[in-house]
Amino acid sequence: MSRARQPSRRTVLAVAVAAAVTGTAAPAAAAGPRPTADTDDPGRTQGRPIDYHAWTTYRDWRCGTAQGTRAVSGRRPGVVIGAPAGRTDYTDPHTGTTATWEYATWTSPVHRLTVPATEVVASWNADTPGGTWLQVELHGTYSDGTETPWYVMGRWAAGDQDIKRTSVDDQTDGKSTVWTDTFAVDDASTGLRLTSYRLRLTLYRRPGTRLTPTVWRLGAMGSDIPDRFTVPASTPGLAQELAVPRYSQEIHKGQYPEYDNGGEAWCSPTSSQMIVEYWGGRLTPEQLSWVDPSYADPQVCHAARFTYDHQYQGCGNWPFNAAYAATFDGLQGVVTRLASLTDLETLIAAGIPAITSQSFRKEELTGAGYGTSGHLMTVIGFTAEGDVIANDPASPNDEAVRRVYKRREWENIWLRTKRYNASGKVVSGTGGVCYLYFPAHPTPHQRKALAAVGVH
Repeated sequence: MSRARQPSRRTVLAVAVAAAVTGTAAPAAAAGPRPTADTDDPGRTQGRPIDYHAWTTYRDWRCGTAQGTRAVSGRRPGVVIGAPAGRTDYTDPHTGTTATWEYATWTSPVHRLTVPATEVVASWNADTPGGTWLQVELHGTYSDGTETPWYVMGRWAAGDQDIKRTSVDDQTDGKSTVWTDTFAVDDASTGLRLTSYRLRLTLYRRPGTRLTPTVWRLGAMGSDIPDRFTVPASTPGLAQELAVPRYSQEIHKGQYPEYDNGGEAWCSPTSSQMIVEYWGGRLTPEQLSWVDPSYADPQVCHAARFTYDHQYQGCGNWPFNAAYAATFDGLQGVVTRLASLTDLETLIAAGIPAITSQSFRKEELTGAGYGTSGHLMTVIGFTAEGDVIANDPASPNDEAVRRVYKRREWENIWLRTKRYNASGKVVSGTGGVCYLYFPAHPTPHQRKALAAVGVH
């Protein structure tokens, strides 16, 4: 589970913190064009309290504003460096190394949120060969007509030899703040919301080479989940269990402490690895050759290393986990929110497991045997009574990972946004956050299920 000393994103958001206004580090390219009327999906009506939107098609990549990038077609369309827009120096804050990079940018059209949002989380799927990396930024318009700065939502590479993948702290404009991977309105009680946004990709490569990142999916989830200690009870509608591999994070205690103090905090990458392998993703002996051969389940160590956020100092960065999953052939991953257990049942019925984020006291989840300020587990099915079957990595060994949790308890700890901690203090919950990993080319049944939960 997450480190107790490391507050959850929503716990942080519950504290009124005034941070200094800080400019984002370069690309280092100049700011893109200002929003225009070329908004996608104009005039849509309000539906779910969650709006996930992504750019994935050749037409999508052609509709953006390119400065040195070009769209590529084919079975999996994407965007790559064409003729670089320029060069820039980047000093890695975690190594102190300064290097020169060629860069190119792609800026999305304006996306008007169907749900004016208090929070936004971006996620992406990409290939970054050695010698390349990428940055994702968000720029939005508030309900009062003012605009955000360009916020860095992540600097990412699949590997860790060129740069150290990182979130960026101390980003705020006095109205909103980026907490690790989450944009959040500072005081939602004022009624201020984000009504639209654009995302900007900056793709980097070593100068004088033909290397390029390829980005296949770029999207964001905006939401306005009301504060609530409890949620309405849902009616069971499915009895089904998926055959998802079982991995314990606990057997990795003390291993590779440079990655968030070892396996005790590896709930997120352990869960990610379970679903990656459910879909057939496998690591080669060469990829695992750096892991001590005496360690069981070396692929979990690998997942921890390659999801690690060097600023957050943890493996729980949500979009970094989704991006890691999408480095496996034929997979894509998104970060979103779901509205109910019915949403989860819809996905399970289509063969799609989900990684969920929740926090709870020990007595609030029968059979867990622990309490946590933030923990990820994998939902793999439902019993005939409607109870939740979860692969819980906070288990003593792989055999003990499969758990059955009471439906009413589980849905409440996952979907609520307010709770009481062990000290009786009101803190925050995650409000239905989940990672979804699924095939790059879903079946019709899978596409229908994903569309039903707002993922296209």
